[in-house]
Amino acid sequence: MAITASLVKQLRERTGSGMMECKKALVATGGDIEAAIEQMRKSGLANADKKADRVAAEGQVAIAISDDGKSAAMVEINSETDFVSKGDDFTGFAQTVADKILADDPSDLDGVHALDIDGESADDRRKALIAKLGENIQIRRFVRMSTSGSIGAYRHGERIGVLVELEGGSEELGRDLAMHVAASRPSCVDESQVDQKTLEKERDIFRAQAAESGKPAEIVEKMVEGRLRKFLSEITLVGQPFVKDPDLTVGQLLKKESASVVRFERMEVGEGIEKEEDDFAAEVMAQAKGD
Repeated sequence: MAITASLVKQLRERTGSGMMECKKALVATGGDIEAAIEQMRKSGLANADKKADRVAAEGQVAIAISDDGKSAAMVEINSETDFVSKGDDFTGFAQTVADKILADDPSDLDGVHALDIDGESADDRRKALIAKLGENIQIRRFVRMSTSGSIGAYRHGERIGVLVELEGGSEELGRDLAMHVAASRPSCVDESQVDQKTLEKERDIFRAQAAESGKPAEIVEKMVEGRLRKFLSEITLVGQPFVKDPDLTVGQLLKKESASVVRFERMEVGEGIEKEEDDFAAEVMAQAKGD
């Protein structure tokens, strides 16, 4: 059977794959579109497995929030390059996964991979995207929140996302606090959430530093407690100066607004992933060869 341009176009429209890949599949299946699609899916799964070990440290953080502002989901999905992560296919996949997490509330990543997206699993959709875009793509982590209060959300570009669970306050306050967390990177809400071992470790370090001053023991202890308070103000949300009004701490702002923060989640693309330093020209050549 002759492989016409019209047949290739039909297959491209149904799979989103490149012209040469579609033509090759049609030739192999004698022009049978359904058989070609099946073959391309199998090939895509195989290619996805081959790419699974490649470092994927770029990507997007996508957020979905319910109409009433009481439930939200956030997910980080990674690719190998920011060029791929900025494309419509990747962006659409990331947002679809976030929307499905919000709707179906999976308990873990296995549950996310199993989410039904138009009759196929999120993992199969991910593997199809790998076949189409030629890069390793991973659903790395997610969080879902539900509350009787409200949830503030903020996304800085495509790389940083924040959710803040708030009791009291307003929608504007929730967004402002999420923006603050994105910018200032607090470790926890308040001192009660700081691990005691961390506090003792910092106290020992400050005590050793203060002891070098040669001051009396009681003065040393006051110096230690002062430095510890400064440390806590830097790492706790309530102790930090509010980014939109540095004369006010977040704790003072919350008191003023009769509100409190229950928890927050902050995601930044690629944090904690060790990137490989590749030669750009070599990377382009490797992709051109279909590696």
